[in-house]
Amino acid sequence: MSQIYKDLKYALGTFLRNPGFTIAAVAALTLGIGATSAIFSVINTVLLKPLTYPDTDRIVQFHLDTPNGADYGGSPARFNVLRTQTQTFQDVAAYELSALGLSLTGGPYPEQIHAIHVTANYFRLFGASVSEGRTFSDEEDRPNGGDVVVLSYGLWQRRFGANRSIIGQSIAISGTPHTIIGVVAPGFNTELDTPPDAWLPFQIDPNSGDQGRYFSMVGRLRPGVTIDMANAQLALATKDFHQKFPNMAGPRDAFAVQPFQDAIVFNVRPSLLVLAGAVCLVLLIASANVANLLLVRATGRKREMAIRMAIGAGRGRIVRQLLTESLVLSLTGGALGLLIGMAGIRMLLAINPGNIPRIGPHGGLVTMDWRVLGFTIVVASATGLLFGLFPALDASRTDLNGPLKEGGRSGTGAHSNKTRSLLVTSEISLALILLIGSTLLIRTFVALRAIDPGLNPHNVLTLRMSLSGPRFERSSQVAGLIRDGVQRLEALPGVTRAATTYAVPLETMFGVPFNIVGRTPAGGRYDGRGWVAASPGYFDVLRIPVLRGRAFNDRDDGAGARVAIINEALARKFWPHGEPLGERIILGKGYGPEFEEPERQIVGVIGNVHNFGITNDAAPAVYIPIAQVTDGLTALAARASTLVWIVRTRGAPSRLSSGIQNELQQASGGLPVASIRTLDEVVSESNASSDFDTLLMSIFGCTAILLAAIGVYGLMAYSVAQRTQEIGIRLALGAEPSSIRNMMMAQGMRLAAIGIAIGLASSFGLTRLLDSFLFGVKPRDPLVFALAPALLGAIALLAVWLPARRVTHIDPVTALRSE
Repeated sequence: MSQIYKDLKYALGTFLRNPGFTIAAVAALTLGIGATSAIFSVINTVLLKPLTYPDTDRIVQFHLDTPNGADYGGSPARFNVLRTQTQTFQDVAAYELSALGLSLTGGPYPEQIHAIHVTANYFRLFGASVSEGRTFSDEEDRPNGGDVVVLSYGLWQRRFGANRSIIGQSIAISGTPHTIIGVVAPGFNTELDTPPDAWLPFQIDPNSGDQGRYFSMVGRLRPGVTIDMANAQLALATKDFHQKFPNMAGPRDAFAVQPFQDAIVFNVRPSLLVLAGAVCLVLLIASANVANLLLVRATGRKREMAIRMAIGAGRGRIVRQLLTESLVLSLTGGALGLLIGMAGIRMLLAINPGNIPRIGPHGGLVTMDWRVLGFTIVVASATGLLFGLFPALDASRTDLNGPLKEGGRSGTGAHSNKTRSLLVTSEISLALILLIGSTLLIRTFVALRAIDPGLNPHNVLTLRMSLSGPRFERSSQVAGLIRDGVQRLEALPGVTRAATTYAVPLETMFGVPFNIVGRTPAGGRYDGRGWVAASPGYFDVLRIPVLRGRAFNDRDDGAGARVAIINEALARKFWPHGEPLGERIILGKGYGPEFEEPERQIVGVIGNVHNFGITNDAAPAVYIPIAQVTDGLTALAARASTLVWIVRTRGAPSRLSSGIQNELQQASGGLPVASIRTLDEVVSESNASSDFDTLLMSIFGCTAILLAAIGVYGLMAYSVAQRTQEIGIRLALGAEPSSIRNMMMAQGMRLAAIGIAIGLASSFGLTRLLDSFLFGVKPRDPLVFALAPALLGAIALLAVWLPARRVTHIDPVTALRSE
């Protein structure tokens, strides 16, 4: 123990006497280890931390395996089949994936609260305990089982002052009295992006054949049942579903389950793993940089090592001392990196969270815990051993005669030079891989900004309003509200046009199958198309061009002829050589009574809109007047979504937001609005994940370039210093300074060229891992593979030129007297 203390004391003293070296080494390690710890903290929170539910490994997510991928949408018909599988599953529950904005009226002020519909066993399956009262009974979860509500602990405290006597009292939710029966205990984590304020009973009809997919289905496996056993049992359930609903799923579609935690992070796992790989490259570059510094320093310490060995120190003792110094450096860099990395990642997540699940608002759940701390200690220790081993072994090979006879002079060491050259070449190749990857993502960033979304998002405000309740059960009632609201809004100074829909443009659409009158497709219908209900003025507000025919008008109401407008993508798919105007279609045939409606005539064709997000191609879509939606679909839309008001203004929408909200509250009789965003913000959120990946990869790429440039510069500067006497001899014999400078530059650029060649070859294979993250650019884009090496080569040339130019200022006499 005393020997370790002496080694540590000696190492600290050595570093204090060499502040320049210490600062350079610790800075490089802080960058590498800090970035690695930061990314791991996100991976730890999202992928590694277990869910807070009891027996998490037994909770699974249901989906339908299809040739086009997994379909996670739950419908009443699917749920009724799955919840009969009691031999395999202890519980099967349904819940809405996103919380709805429902109006809470009464009390001091109206507000929108976030609520989800859940089945009665939802709370039991996820292990939720209650602070007050109880959760739903099976009877309350059946159709017409009553209007009851369970509150979150936060809402109970904030709105009702934690009043225990509130249990059994009635509150008005979207105009309907609901009896409060319970309060969920604090700390219940729903793993939803928007934690709910309240839970309402789903009340799914056990005999329903409704195929509308608007919720999620989860189950808890019985003890001893594995995922494979469950999927084998679900094969029988698939046959049962096909028999009951022969046209509602493809012949190769099959029910399946996967661990619930995997389902939650399914979309972000590849992205986080790619970022983890990228940050590991940064760490390797930083390690190579510090190893080079240690090799240079070890060369200058050869006489010291020789003296220590001459007085009895063994080779193992020398190696241990030098590795101790490496570990001190790496642990110091790790401690600083952990602090800086955690602060940096929290700042980045606050600026751009990238739609990553489980991180909380603005990344608040990404914290330091024992996993992050342990990971950082292990990485720092391993890094110290990695970059310290070669210099330690090299220094311990010291020949006693040479350094002692040379006095203060140090030998060059061909082995050291080769090792340093190898490290610099590795740095350049790794830096090029990161540079190419980040450049590809930057090109994706640019390509996404160049996409025409099919509408004009500038100066458009979107607001959500919940319409559930008896006041808006029928389409005619909703249409009356819309007419009044639009008239009020368009009378406001600064508002040019207003309209409504049931889905925020660029975020999502409903999907229902359809039939073309006169055609009989295989399976009896065409697959589900995008379905958008919109009021007159919708296309004007968004400035979506009407290519042929007409837009909706005020005559397209519940009493008018049923009409529809399709987009160009659907027209090209089903009428590639014909004219769709005048053709008739039927929406939702066989999907359930809520969807059944008469034929509609196509009266217009509009331009394509990226309704499923900027990064997705414009999907075929059918638009219908919101006043002509069936009463059943209006009730379903009120249950599963909200009415979205879209308002175009002459100037910045934020200036008119307060007036718009006031007019809508007056039109609706006091209903609040929520989720108030400009359409520009919607576009930005659509690109958030791609932007986050691009930002981090760009930071990693720039860091890698900086470290590689420092490595090249350091090698060349040391080479010039090491060969000063040789250069003096050459100059004394008449050599031109410029020729010697060019010789030195050629030596450095030779290493850079080898590193660039290795990096290019490696990138051709590794960039395929980025394929799913790219848009508008190929993984082997020629422009990227030309520009990135050119940029790195130019930076390497500068790093080589700066020390090489010193040759021209060397005095031959002084050089000959050096060392």
